[in-house]
Amino acid sequence: MNQQPADSPPAVRLRSVTRSFGKPADSVTALDDVSLTIPGGTFTAVMGPSGSGKSTLLQCTAGLDRPTSGQVFLGDTDLTGLSERKLTLLRRDRIGFVFQAFNLLPSLTAAQNVALPLRLAGRRPGRSEVRDVLEQVGLADRAGHRPGELSGGQQQRVALARALVTRPEVLFGDEPTGALDSQTGREVLTLLRSMVDRGQTVIMVTHDPVAASYADRVVFLADGSVRDELHDPTAEQVAARMTAAAVVPC
Repeated sequence: MNQQPADSPPAVRLRSVTRSFGKPADSVTALDDVSLTIPGGTFTAVMGPSGSGKSTLLQCTAGLDRPTSGQVFLGDTDLTGLSERKLTLLRRDRIGFVFQAFNLLPSLTAAQNVALPLRLAGRRPGRSEVRDVLEQVGLADRAGHRPGELSGGQQQRVALARALVTRPEVLFGDEPTGALDSQTGREVLTLLRSMVDRGQTVIMVTHDPVAASYADRVVFLADGSVRDELHDPTAEQVAARMTAAAVVPC
């Protein structure tokens, strides 16, 4: 596991974040006064049942949604007061995303899919830039293959390379192994773990105790609040803690 010192500068901070939906008379609170600090260079898994606030936490932390109250910081940048344009630029330049669905364009090769974020940002990607990140995920020899010619695990590796090509400060994963078989999922998790060990910050929502066991820290949510934490977890510890905390996933 990561030996990142406890006083490592925070990559992400949430201060009393609340997110409610609907009109005040019948609003639903998805996050309820959540405060959380994620040190840089660490792997954090977020777990909880359906409706616990996992996805809302990820969206607010990544600047995809705005909290009703409270503050979210990426490094020293307060996301709360940023305009939509500045939030868009921040997400493009400083944040990476990997989802359960690979979201690759089927007509493009692996290399072209990886280069897409740079092209959308108005940059002409260097050949070595794309090759290096594909090599990092073990797919340098698949650069010319289209998604239909790749396995599910290889497609997720391309999606991971695409997220990493902009050198994000934080990589967010929303069930990144949910569409993969157990063996392929472990390969992707091992890859994420190796990236964290080289200094990447990863925050991952998952329902799987095995996936969570690759993290340095597991944060358990229930009813929009942080209910528990576990450090340097095993899959058995995660499953037992979920049961004890009554946050068994649906």
